Amino acid sequence: MIIGNLPEGSPARELAEGQIPFEVAQLLAALENDEPVEVVGTEDVPVMQGDNLLIVRRLKLSESRISCVQFDRSDNVLVTIASWDRPITDDLYALLKPLPAELFQQG
Repeated sequence: MIIGNLPEGSPARELAEGQIPFEVAQLLAALENDEPVEVVGTEDVPVMQGDNLLIVRRLKLSESRISCVQFDRSDNVLVTIASWDRPITDDLYALLKPLPAELFQQG
């Protein structure tokens, strides 16, 4: 499983129609799978995360063994999760809490 966080303005967020997300390409490279894969459809699914509503975009890919979802965090970071041969369930989103900014500041 690969989880990516792309900030607003990242060139990796700009995809042509049918183009797979960066994280899916990385997953395929790690598996040494060089078969062509493309996005064949998307579906927006509402998911409750605690008291918040999260709109998750499920990507349907030409390679059915890949599961891929994307959602935008409140800080405009696009989160992409790609998994090989395992479905991504709604329970996973509860585990993806953003880390506080203080963890990334130098003392």
